[in-house]
Amino acid sequence: MREAVPDAPASCEEGICGSCELRVLDGTPDHRDTVLAAGERDRRDVIYPCVSRARSPILAVDL
Repeated sequence: MREAVPDAPASCEEGICGSCELRVLDGTPDHRDTVLAAGERDRRDVIYPCVSRARSPILAVDL
């Protein structure tokens, strides 16, 4: 993501602060952050891209 959007917001880049949160438009995120509680790991509306990835072939986000 840094290559595509070098100035994307991020603070800790470790998945703990949530400053890089992006809205998911399409696809399924693979949450690897510690921002979301265990019961929220199935959310498909947000992603913390500093550490999380896509479970689906394409993940569209709102920058």
